[in-house]
Amino acid sequence: MTNPALNPSPVQRLLSLDVLRGITIAFMIMVNNNGGSGAWGFMNHAQWNGLTPTDLVFPTFVFVVGASIVFAFHARIKRGATRAQLAVHTVQRAVILFLLGIVVNSFPFFELTNMRFYGVLQRIAVCYLVVGLFYIWDQRVWTKVAALVFCLVGYWVLLRWVPVPGAGMPGRDIPFMDKAMNLTSWLDRLIMPHHLYLEPNGLDPHNLRDPEGLLSDLPAFGTALLGMLTAFWLRGQRAAKTTALGLAAGALTCLALGYLWSLEFPLNKNLWTSSFVLVAAGWSLTVLTLSYGAMDVWGWGRGESKGLVYPWLVLGANSITAYMFSEIVPGLLDRIHFMADGKQTNPLAWIADHVFAHLPSPGLAAFAYSFMTLAYCFIPVWIMYRRKIFVKV
Repeated sequence: MTNPALNPSPVQRLLSLDVLRGITIAFMIMVNNNGGSGAWGFMNHAQWNGLTPTDLVFPTFVFVVGASIVFAFHARIKRGATRAQLAVHTVQRAVILFLLGIVVNSFPFFELTNMRFYGVLQRIAVCYLVVGLFYIWDQRVWTKVAALVFCLVGYWVLLRWVPVPGAGMPGRDIPFMDKAMNLTSWLDRLIMPHHLYLEPNGLDPHNLRDPEGLLSDLPAFGTALLGMLTAFWLRGQRAAKTTALGLAAGALTCLALGYLWSLEFPLNKNLWTSSFVLVAAGWSLTVLTLSYGAMDVWGWGRGESKGLVYPWLVLGANSITAYMFSEIVPGLLDRIHFMADGKQTNPLAWIADHVFAHLPSPGLAAFAYSFMTLAYCFIPVWIMYRRKIFVKV
């Protein structure tokens, strides 16, 4: 007889992980369409150093990607897939994700001259590729811990102790983690001078930077590895309450280490600093602990109570589809022009002027706009979920 207090079998999906993915993509859609300058503070990214809830969305998704690799790959191995087949599948999926990211960045004009090749889906693709192939090659825990330490400590050494060409040593010749003069931004300007996202000082090409740049992929691998290590713990055959306590201990450890390190290496989502990796993972683990305790220990979200988590399951089941929809549809609606009230407008602007503008505060109006975006992005993935259509790229 099996003990119901033990974790599910290794190939069974964890409801709590699916819910975390759904919550993350919902918040990602809302903060990416936050309603503009009137949005509440927690719906905006920190300007540079610091942390807001919005800054935690992207790393949580990367964290979930790392955890999902373990469950998905183990299930395929159980069905007889070879390492070579898994590797080919991983490369194919990563390429598709990367190309979808370029579509999101460039739609609808696709101007090659200034096309941005970095981006959210591109970073997810690179992390999935590198960490996924690493898992296929070696499934031991200690190698993942060693790689995590290498990524986080190595990135700190590079940014803190390697001189920025043409600028000097950080902390001596230039401010440590200066917005423009840091090794990450210097490398991006060197290899992709006309394809970057942020311009902190106008159009000066010497000050361009990108929040998903090449060098900052290194600590992002650490985020995915922390998700992978979490999945190793979740797959262990132990009492569910013990698993929940382990998740809580991991959350506290990451938060303590991250905030302590931030005294020397500040929290910074744009540079994806090592302290940011640990703190973000700590908060991801906190939400996962609560989700796991509620659903996989106490059974919420199953049977009659499934409606409590249904929206998150729907969004999590087709998260990339929901994200693509949220990035492309607003751009399309923005280009539908018509005359109303004596001026040219578009559907989104008309709704903002005639509905949300009448709400009692700019923050509430912006939040309502964000929720509207989430609502219409929910419709297609809800239809897909009902018809059991799951797009796996």
